[in-house]
Amino acid sequence: MPTASLLLDRLHAAGLRDVTAVEPVEGGMAALAGLATRRDGPPLFVKSFVEVPADDLFAAEAEGLDALRERGALATPEVVLATRDVLVLSVLRERPARESFWEQLAHALARLHTSTVHDRFGWERDNWLGRYRQENTWTDDGHDFFARHRLLRWLPERRVQAALGQRDRRALEHLCERLPELLPPRPACLVHGDLWAHNVLATDDGRPAVIDPAVSYTWAEVDLAHLWSCPHPPEAKRFFDVYAELTGLDDAWPSRMPIVQLRQHLAVIAQFDHDWGAAEQVRATLRPFRR
Repeated sequence: MPTASLLLDRLHAAGLRDVTAVEPVEGGMAALAGLATRRDGPPLFVKSFVEVPADDLFAAEAEGLDALRERGALATPEVVLATRDVLVLSVLRERPARESFWEQLAHALARLHTSTVHDRFGWERDNWLGRYRQENTWTDDGHDFFARHRLLRWLPERRVQAALGQRDRRALEHLCERLPELLPPRPACLVHGDLWAHNVLATDDGRPAVIDPAVSYTWAEVDLAHLWSCPHPPEAKRFFDVYAELTGLDDAWPSRMPIVQLRQHLAVIAQFDHDWGAAEQVRATLRPFRR
């Protein structure tokens, strides 16, 4: 079934009978998405999957958006409706191509990370990163949490086993054993969890806003690593200096980004047949840890 028809049917089934048409939008890596036109209201953003992976996927995403806004004062779209089959949100604007916008984002992200410090790592329940469940079991130790629930968790997945040889999988285990000496201890805080440039948009008044979260309480550098390691526009250059200054980051933070970003690379490998170079990046990061 074409994307527009599938989304329209699901909106009608969810009770939004005044939607007259859906225009598909491109850019998402996992989900189907579109802009819905209504007879008696503003347009809406709608998101679904051909086969929704689980009953709680969109409820968990809606919960994450609400948490970022309410606990961390980070702008997000309004959740209009979240059912098993569809997520409906208010419409955001494309982000402006201005350095000042990214400086605003640096302030907003620093505020999120510094105002939500938590004494444990995890979340109230498991949620979702793309089509795959994100494990959020409460853990007292950040290195243990990151090793078990953000790195080793991906090793049993079929595509990861196919992409990484035995030496690489053992190297990842070795790296996890050494995490306390590789990454300095940091407190847990609320993170977006899937923060790359594609998930940064703008409110009607031009403030930075974010979509598609996979929230938890973990290291702030999870968000930083994703923005740093994925393609970002040239006007985002000042973001990193401003964020580092606001949060008191040490000068060595860029050297830690490949290790922290392993989590995202492994998730990409697990979910897609084409991994956009993620397996190559993983192997390069693991090379010093091969025995």
